[in-house]
Amino acid sequence: MSTSTPAAAREASVRILVTGGAGFIGSHYVRVVLDTAWGRRAPEHVTVLDKLTYAGSLTNLVAVSHDQRFRFVEGDICDRRLVDGLMAEADAVVHFAAESHVDRSIRGAAGFVMTNVVGTQTLLDAALQAGVQKFVHVSTDEVYGSIASGSWDEDQPLDPSSPYSASKAASDLIARSYFRTHELPVCVTRCSNNYGPYQFPEKIIPLFVTNLIDGDPVPLYGEGANVRDWLHVDDHCRAVHLVLEDGRPGEVYNIGGGTELSNRELTAKLLELCGADWSRVVPVEDRKGHDLRYSVATDKIRTELGYRPQIDFEVGLAETVKWYAEQRGWWGPLKQRSRLTT
Repeated sequence: MSTSTPAAAREASVRILVTGGAGFIGSHYVRVVLDTAWGRRAPEHVTVLDKLTYAGSLTNLVAVSHDQRFRFVEGDICDRRLVDGLMAEADAVVHFAAESHVDRSIRGAAGFVMTNVVGTQTLLDAALQAGVQKFVHVSTDEVYGSIASGSWDEDQPLDPSSPYSASKAASDLIARSYFRTHELPVCVTRCSNNYGPYQFPEKIIPLFVTNLIDGDPVPLYGEGANVRDWLHVDDHCRAVHLVLEDGRPGEVYNIGGGTELSNRELTAKLLELCGADWSRVVPVEDRKGHDLRYSVATDKIRTELGYRPQIDFEVGLAETVKWYAEQRGWWGPLKQRSRLTT
């Protein structure tokens, strides 16, 4: 069984199918891979498959909409006939598509299981049939569960807490099974919390920033003691592209940003950047099953692929806040439609 990606296969992987490419992380990947590709080889063609749920928008892809190498297809990753046709035209797959908001999964898990588990299995079956040369399954550090100290490495058994993270853990295991059973060249990436422009305003940073801009309060879970590692979306996508090109099939790669903050510490930074004070913060009942701390070890991707996060968190956060302050036309209608309260 092969444990490396031949150079010839890497060179041939020029037609990429990107699932969830109209969402926050997927659209960033598409925009950059069709531009600079982080200084690496750009693909000859990128097809985005996205269902355009509440969190996906064609607005996120305007920058590449006239690029002859780009094509957008609206559709569901659970649609086997559609997926088969697109997979037959692809050399490689970068699978971002997922239901990802923990609070929504607590209120209703069925959609998460359908998209994250059944959708992933549908893609893997189609990829196997089409003989794709690489399949990168993008996952999350939440599959490991909470850790009091230290950091989880890639060999840590999965221990998810929420329906969201459980559905992602299941999809991770299915993806790896296709390598072990069928030798499909699959890699799994598990990232820490992303931030940056175009993030849907239900996640903590864009929610807090846009609320503060609008003069609204910000809801802080419990005492704000929960700790997360923060990773700029560009660093994440660059790492995913490294894994696509040079990651060893069958392997898992953790991707971290190296900046751990409690939610209270993060809130303090956002208040300062927005010129607000703690009177704007409203404590709310803690989330059910709320993991206290996530932290992933990144030695493997650093050693094997030479990955290092490049965007300083303080700089990246300030730039992100500035972007939201200047882009009310993007996030205002989204918040109005969703009527977000948490």
